Amino acid sequence: MSNAIVFGSYVPGNSPLHRLDPRAKLFLCITYVILVFFANGLATCLWLILALLATIIASQVSFKMYWRGIRPLAWIILLTVAFQVLFSTGGPVYWQWGFISVTRDGLLNSLIIFFRFMVIITASTVLTATTTTLRIADALTWFMQPLKVIKVPVNQITLMISIALRFIPTIMNEAVKIANAQRSRGMNLDEGNIVKRLMRMIPILIPLFVDSFKRAEELATAMEARGYDPEAPRTHYRQLDWHGRDTVSMVALLVVAVVLFGLRIFI
Repeated sequence: MSNAIVFGSYVPGNSPLHRLDPRAKLFLCITYVILVFFANGLATCLWLILALLATIIASQVSFKMYWRGIRPLAWIILLTVAFQVLFSTGGPVYWQWGFISVTRDGLLNSLIIFFRFMVIITASTVLTATTTTLRIADALTWFMQPLKVIKVPVNQITLMISIALRFIPTIMNEAVKIANAQRSRGMNLDEGNIVKRLMRMIPILIPLFVDSFKRAEELATAMEARGYDPEAPRTHYRQLDWHGRDTVSMVALLVVAVVLFGLRIFI
């Protein structure tokens, strides 16, 4: 097992969360993400964090591994939060310099954005860490079946999503290899201000994009050589089976939603 989890990587296991039907896990994740946007106070946020912690414990994957996987996204989260703090208006002004100001509403909005980023990324990581990409694609196909009536190419869409999820860990590993190769040539990626660091990313991004396009071309050639037909009916080796534990997970989700809206009303 690797020492870090990134979005899209699967960690083999036999936890209660691993054994859930992928349709249940996908529905749980999507519904949880929707509920996150209804959290409007400290009590509701803490309640959703508690529910997420219980889910992480049920996955039987250590918190440390989740953090190592989320940490590479910290710069994106912090940059978004910083823009919210410096460029939002409303409420008392605590500090101002030209058109940049720090206000009460800006600080509150930045905290909400930070909370939403963290819990949504973590919840999505829990899903991909306990479910293989093929199983996620099967669940998506099942949910999107009604769209076939209006001629939506469901098989092609789910194929693109499953390929994207499958290659996220591969691209991340390739980026680490390229960065290590650049460090071995004397490039220091950790010094200087944010502008200099971004400029040093160019020698990493260019070969990464070239390698990604090469992989995509090789995959397309392999699929064509094997006679892949996007219009052909698909069969599945592993069938989707709904069990009692999946129903229990739906009941648990209902409890989370009821308590959340109860907290919104009474607190």
